[in-house]
Amino acid sequence: MPHRKVIRGWLTPLAERRTAVAIALLVLDWVIFSAFIAGTVLLQAWWAKLLCGLAAGFTIGRLFIIGHDACHQSYTPHRGLNRILGRIAMVPSLTPYSLWEVGHNVVHHGYTNLKGVDFVWAPLTKEEFDALSPARRVLERIYRSGWGPALYYLIEMWWLRMFFPRKTYMGTRRAEFVWDGVFVSAVAVLWVAGLVWAAWATGQSAWMLVGMGFVVPFLFWNAMIGFVVYVHHTHTSVQWHNDKQAWAKAAPFVSTTVHLQFPWKLGALMHHIMEHTAHHVDMSVPLYKLKEAQKKLEDMLPGRIIIQRFSWRWYFETARKCKLYDFTRRCWTDFQGRPTSAQAPAYA
Repeated sequence: MPHRKVIRGWLTPLAERRTAVAIALLVLDWVIFSAFIAGTVLLQAWWAKLLCGLAAGFTIGRLFIIGHDACHQSYTPHRGLNRILGRIAMVPSLTPYSLWEVGHNVVHHGYTNLKGVDFVWAPLTKEEFDALSPARRVLERIYRSGWGPALYYLIEMWWLRMFFPRKTYMGTRRAEFVWDGVFVSAVAVLWVAGLVWAAWATGQSAWMLVGMGFVVPFLFWNAMIGFVVYVHHTHTSVQWHNDKQAWAKAAPFVSTTVHLQFPWKLGALMHHIMEHTAHHVDMSVPLYKLKEAQKKLEDMLPGRIIIQRFSWRWYFETARKCKLYDFTRRCWTDFQGRPTSAQAPAYA
């Protein structure tokens, strides 16, 4: 495997950031999101309101991906503008920008799939699972069932690490964390209040409008992001590490990331975030260049990048196999500790 600096050099021509394109994408997604929220109010049929709520949740995901890029300083060439656009893009997901910046940029990207540091969908060992309380074991089974991404992200990521987190989870406290938490809390209050007012003004049920215009989009968004981060780094060919030296030798910026391919160009609807190997190799590549960057990597590193064609069969098979991780045997196991994947290479 070439050195990371060499690989990043291949992508340098694709790291050009364009302010006009970036702002246009953000405006477009905000208009789409606003239209779907309006649909939950103006349309009469409950099923039409529900469809608009689900579509609004998907658009929250698109907006968040823009905020994610801005947080990496890869969205526009201007640092200050990125911070402003990033906060605007993350508003509907109720994500505190500064907390995401630390947890994602520093921890996840700095130590992808290193147990004890990277906390995103970090698998337990058999010993750790057995030591849990019965209730917590049930929760872990739900998380890893294939049906639990929304619950996982809502509890483990947003509630515990994004919404006024305790020092236990963040390791430090900053005034910026608090103010960003206050900001998204105020947004949530205003969002709900606006829907209640709309219900009163139109003679509709406030419970119905808050449910369709706030709860459904927010829950769909949690399911979407929980699913996305799960499939990015969970695969029978993806290795986790508990030794920093071995982890560093395993080229984790390539070996721990999956390029998930969707039919009907669905990946483009998610701003190409599934071209995820390129993103981990070079975070400065903007989302509107990721497709080209991913192709470049796969052309230059044939057979070295995990490429997976998406299907629900594959997804649930992965969920069935990837329950726990055995760091001694370097393989995924089920909840009984039985190996479910091939043994990964050793990096001494």
